[in-house]
Amino acid sequence: MKLFISGHTGMVGSALVRRFQKIPSVTLLIRTRRDLDLVDQAAVQAFYAAEKPDAVIVAAGKVGGIHANSTYPAEFLYQNLTIATNNIHSAWKSGVQRLLFLGSSCIYPKLAPQPMREDSLLSSALEPTNEAYAIAKIAGLKMAEHYRKQYGVIYHSAMPTNMYGPGDNYHPQNSHVMPALIRRFHEAKLALQPEVDAWGTGLPRREFMHADDLADACAFLLQLENPPDLVNVGCGTDVTIRELVEQVAEVVGYQGRIVWDSSKPDGTPRKLLDTSRINDLGWEPAIPLKDGLTQTYQAFLQELSSHRLRE
Repeated sequence: MKLFISGHTGMVGSALVRRFQKIPSVTLLIRTRRDLDLVDQAAVQAFYAAEKPDAVIVAAGKVGGIHANSTYPAEFLYQNLTIATNNIHSAWKSGVQRLLFLGSSCIYPKLAPQPMREDSLLSSALEPTNEAYAIAKIAGLKMAEHYRKQYGVIYHSAMPTNMYGPGDNYHPQNSHVMPALIRRFHEAKLALQPEVDAWGTGLPRREFMHADDLADACAFLLQLENPPDLVNVGCGTDVTIRELVEQVAEVVGYQGRIVWDSSKPDGTPRKLLDTSRINDLGWEPAIPLKDGLTQTYQAFLQELSSHRLRE
């Protein structure tokens, strides 16, 4: 199988590469952003027409935390929507029969019943701080669904929970909560800062899954003859942001005080996925949060020392 993984240099994409490199029957097809701009429709169509992959995982996208989503909503909407439409339509035009589109748990309504089931999609309003990103991902998964319905191709989608792991983006302002915390506590430890500020109240609850678990779930889903149009991928348990902050501080070795800034936004009160659909199909994650955090911090140190830290 000739498999194209878009976004292979990102955290999720690199985890997918690690996973599928273990399968002898899979030949990986990858391109850097310099070689292939996924927002360029003509370039994407030419790539698919020339390479004709057997299967595709759409893992590329513009991602970020609350600050980035709130500051650059137009960029998040345009780039993610264009990446989705370019890949799905070009794959279909070139005869690709199997495509897995990766979305995000933020596609679900802000006040969706917890844990969030796949059928809560489009049932009420989205969280305003990441609405643009969510709309782009919803459009992508619906596009995959309708191409499958109309053309008979097996295009399906997986909605991961909050991800973390090696190769994450550690930008000081625009990264997700996990890498932002790792970097903040690491720098505070080195600078001997007596205290570190944390955003919000610490009360919201979030679910976190290691990127290697997501990659394993993708390999599992691609083996299914008749996969669901949409399936949640998570670990089925969550922690408060306060608990997460304390765990990260412990793993990093920061021993100062944590000061909570309640003037900063909390975002969605809770985001926990109902993973019963994929569990019933036979898949479950394998990496506990504490183990994953320890591994991710070691990867952060290696990326920092070798000047490969993404930011």
